[in-house]
This record gives sequence, C-alpha cells and structure tokens, in this order.
Amino acid sequence: MKTVSIIDYGMSNLHSVSKALEHVAEKNWQVTIGQDPSRILQADKIVFPGQGAIGNCMTLLHQTGMAEVIRHSLSNKPFLGLCLGLQTLLTFSEESGGTKGFDWATGTVRRFEEPLLDPHSGERLKIPHMGWNQVYATWPHPLWKGIPQGSRFYFVHSYYVDPQDSQMIAGTTPYGNLQFASALARDNVFAVQFHPEKSQQAGLTLLKNFLEW
Repeated sequence: MKTVSIIDYGMSNLHSVSKALEHVAEKNWQVTIGQDPSRILQADKIVFPGQGAIGNCMTLLHQTGMAEVIRHSLSNKPFLGLCLGLQTLLTFSEESGGTKGFDWATGTVRRFEEPLLDPHSGERLKIPHMGWNQVYATWPHPLWKGIPQGSRFYFVHSYYVDPQDSQMIAGTTPYGNLQFASALARDNVFAVQFHPEKSQQAGLTLLKNFLEW
C-alpha cells in the first residue's frame, strides 16, 4: 500500500483536500492527514496545503516540527504545494510585515498592487483575487496531463509569487495587466497558487496526475 500524507500543522482546510485525493486515488493508495513528523517522512508522497497569513503559518510550522519535515521532503520525494503551500517555498514574503520562507525558490511573494485594472474594460479589479481564472501551462509537466490549455481553476489570494528563475514557472494566470506565476516546478516539487480540490474536473485531474507522477 502506497501512502500520500497531507501535512497538518493546525491551519488549513484539510478535509476537502483529503476527500479530493481519496476520490481520484486507486485502491493501492492510502490518503492520510499527518501530524506526526516521523510518519509523514515515511509516506511515498507529500501534499502541503495552506491558507491564511504566512506569518502565522511559518510560526506554526516551526512549532509543530513540520518545517523540518517540509525541508527534508523538498529534496527527496514527490511534493505538492497548494496555495500558501506554494508561497512559503520562496525566499521572502511581503506579507505579515515581512516573512522568511523556505528558500526552495529564490524570489519574493508580492502583494497585488492597487489599483489593479481590467485591461479591456478599465474596471477596478478586486483584491483578493478570488474565484475562477485560467491557467496556462508554460511547459509540458506530467501534472498537466489531460488538462486543456487555459483551463479554469479556483483562486483565493492577495499575494503572488515572483521567482527569479523564470524556468521554474510551470503555469501562469492573467489578472489585470499582470501575468503572474500560478505554478512552479523543479525536480520532485510541483506547487500551485490555486486550489485543485475546489477546481472540479481540472483540479481532480491534477491531483490524479500527482499520484501517478
């Protein structure tokens, strides 16, 4: 039996992620929600969902011992970061008065600048960026298999990742006059800004691809 462990550090909606993974998992997969660092490290694959403010997130990750679990997992097994689970992977975030991340990707997490205007209508766009938006794959990563270009995924965020290495950008999304990185990938790690567990068929396909990757 293979296992995929969802990291539980006390600050995320894990139920919907777990249910989505169970929905697409074959019978030889066990989906677990992990609070024990040693057991998480024994899993075949790791999912790191996150929501809320990054300052509180990083504090809890260090308090629970999950920060070391993440650092170790980033280098040696298939790892999927979701939403804040993407943003924490960069060097630094402007949120929470400035917060250090894991520095897996050199770069900064930036707040959407205001006013942010629709390039066609000129209307002011809302921050946070919330709801359905398109994602455009920049290269054919295995997790995009079977997902049409420009498919819509569900977003909720006020900050976006700005990595120095553009080759790490696996997907982009338009918002106003900005084309921001909505997916980063390198080696065993794939991380997205959107919520695949809330993104209907496209999101379920991505999660299934992760289990098959």
